Amino acid sequence: MIKKFEIKSHDGPGRIGKIDGNLTPKLFYKNDLKIAPSEGSAHNVDREIAEFNVKETLRLAEENVDECDIAVIQGSKYIDLRVNCLKQLEEIGYNGFIIANGDALLTNSKDLVEIIVALKKEAKKSSYFIFPFTEVSFMPILTYMGIDGFLTDSANYYSHLNVLQTPTKAYDLNNYPIYEDISQEELEKKNIENMEFVIREIHAHIKNRSLRNLVEERSGTTPQNISTLKILDRNYMDYLLEYTQLF
Repeated sequence: MIKKFEIKSHDGPGRIGKIDGNLTPKLFYKNDLKIAPSEGSAHNVDREIAEFNVKETLRLAEENVDECDIAVIQGSKYIDLRVNCLKQLEEIGYNGFIIANGDALLTNSKDLVEIIVALKKEAKKSSYFIFPFTEVSFMPILTYMGIDGFLTDSANYYSHLNVLQTPTKAYDLNNYPIYEDISQEELEKKNIENMEFVIREIHAHIKNRSLRNLVEERSGTTPQNISTLKILDRNYMDYLLEYTQLF
């Protein structure tokens, strides 16, 4: 059931690839994926709980490897547990991964950067990563760090909050009535359309070797964007430069 992932080009750690004939980074719909069951927990839990959840996740992943093509990387805030979970899932036979606790990681830039960079450094080149929950303005920097796809769940979540996600800003339509009398289903559709537009932006910038420009442009849209880019530049410049072409 494992899908072949081919890397086509890089712009820094960000990359264009291909899965089933479709270019990545791409949007993934959960109903189209065969995700192995896992034992989840909150991001900030005691290590003993995180260790138990990793063991259970690995057991469930192995039991379902013949039917599933995506596994979930658990481990909460513990980087070594996340890396260990990844490596054992790869040994079981998976090459597509969802990084658990995406919503919590977005509010903790340090953990977000450290976990993603650690996973990317240790992963096989044929492995691809899906981020489960994100704001649209955050998609370029996640791609820049090496994320290959995004679940569309956040579009549905924000539509229930009556929030419009745009490439640069999230609008609470109760306070900013950009669209009046819009249904939840219509708002979800617009949020997905904006996610699709940013995917197109990302592809165009990677092809033009200007993904960093897009990341810097969006870095001022939220405090999380600002702090994430600062941490990347301060602590992981060697990682960012690994695939960056010299001119």
